[in-house]
Amino acid sequence: MTYSEQMLDQLEKGELTAAKGTFRQALANDSDDMLFSLAEELYGLGFLRQARRVYLTLLDRYPDEDELRTNLATIAIDEGHNDEALSYLAQVQPDSPAYLESLLVAADLYQTEEEFEITEQKLREAEQLAPDEPAVQFALAEFYFLVSRFDDAIDYYFRLIKNGYTDFAKVDIAGRLGMCYAQSGQFKQALGYLKQVKPAYRTSDIRFQTGLTQLHLGQLDDAIKTLTDLIGDDDQYASAYPALAQAYSRQRNYPQALRAIQEGLAVDQYNEQLYAQAAEIVSHLGNHQLMAKYLKRAHELDPDNLTIILQYSNFLLHQHDDAANIKLLTPLIKNDEVDPQVYWNLARSYQRIEQLDLASKYFRAAAPSYQDDPTFLKEKIDFDREVGDTGDLVSELHRYLTLVPTDAAMQDLLDEYEEY
Repeated sequence: MTYSEQMLDQLEKGELTAAKGTFRQALANDSDDMLFSLAEELYGLGFLRQARRVYLTLLDRYPDEDELRTNLATIAIDEGHNDEALSYLAQVQPDSPAYLESLLVAADLYQTEEEFEITEQKLREAEQLAPDEPAVQFALAEFYFLVSRFDDAIDYYFRLIKNGYTDFAKVDIAGRLGMCYAQSGQFKQALGYLKQVKPAYRTSDIRFQTGLTQLHLGQLDDAIKTLTDLIGDDDQYASAYPALAQAYSRQRNYPQALRAIQEGLAVDQYNEQLYAQAAEIVSHLGNHQLMAKYLKRAHELDPDNLTIILQYSNFLLHQHDDAANIKLLTPLIKNDEVDPQVYWNLARSYQRIEQLDLASKYFRAAAPSYQDDPTFLKEKIDFDREVGDTGDLVSELHRYLTLVPTDAAMQDLLDEYEEY
């Protein structure tokens, strides 16, 4: 047994002190081919410092061997030493047998720095050099998947399939295709590929995407089973709980939906979206006290989230808690751009507490955005009549009746004002 083999055996047994000594013996005595294999094994096991030392030893003996430089660059990237990696890669010239690999390593480096334009340039250059090389096709597919260019990713994944690859670098190609189609909204195609993923590659992410795709397709029973099984095997997969709750909600099984979202809150207690979803579910169960608790907590976690603010505001309006609603919304009107729903909700509260000047102000502020909303128009018509502001009544009534021509009472009111 060579020293390299002895060292690997010691590492497998956890005998790290002994392995350290054997490593020195390997560097001094083993053949260069054996040392190269040792470096690859050490890298695969995560012993980057030791693998680097072997490669440097070999590079000192073979200064023209550029494959060693690309391997050293890969280790440098893994260790976060990108400048060192670039130094190694810059030494690999276009006429080198290792140049193609150096382009792939460089692409990986620039990808870690989110220099995506340079990443694509490197990968495209690699494709020009070796258009049929599976490693290049896979690298391009993974890059386009990362940057959400799913149509491009699909093209390259299909090239791999045509070349006979159902998986590559421990990635299941069917799973990637399923994820790509799902992310681009092509759910039928997505589900077909997700179901083809081999058991060894059925990760929690794949199972979650399968359940989510079934949910999008309205296959609610299947989605519930998929997501429930996922939670049973991986109860810390937080994203599964809101999806499961949504599936139950679409079946109008709100008690089960609430149970799912509450289990999700136990896993992810600082997720404001979960609290907002919980409040929506509880609204169907009539538990106003619990709904208030969830909305308050959601707002506390993300006080600038306008969707949650408006959800909370609508609840406060329903509860006739106008003072709380005004306190919630007033800070928003200081901004230059305000959602018109804020004006409308403020107008409703001020009308109810009989601060009619402010109610009128906010009804007018909301009006331009709600000219096609019959509910708003009817409320404003009623308010204008209440305060005796008849200037816009006829035009508002005409607008309303264009939208709801069957409202006989409003037609009578228009006739009355037009006659007058």
